[in-house]
Amino acid sequence: MSDEAHHNDEHCRADVWLWRARFFKTRSMAARFVDEGRIRLTRAGAPDSRIDKPSRVLKAGDVLVFAIGGRLVNVRILDCGERRGPATEARGLYEALEG
Repeated sequence: MSDEAHHNDEHCRADVWLWRARFFKTRSMAARFVDEGRIRLTRAGAPDSRIDKPSRVLKAGDVLVFAIGGRLVNVRILDCGERRGPATEARGLYEALEG
C-alpha cells in the first residue's frame, strides 16, 4: 500500500483531529468542547448527529459544523493527518464549506 493511500484511509479521534487542524490550542480544550456536545457531524449514509465523546471516530468525508470564536465553522474532513503541524499543513486537513 502506498504511503498516500495508507494516510487517506485512516480515521482518528474527534479531539485529536480538532487539535491537529488547529481549531484548538490544546487537545484537552478540544476534548472539553466535544464533551459539551457542540459539534454536529454529518456522515454519508447516516443521520446527522452530535459528537458527544472526544473518542468519537472521524474519517475523510465527514462534515462538521460548530460555532467557535463567534463564527460558524462548516468543514469537510479531507485527511486525519499524522501530527499537529504548521497552520499551512493543518489547512490541508479540511475544506471550508458554504452555509
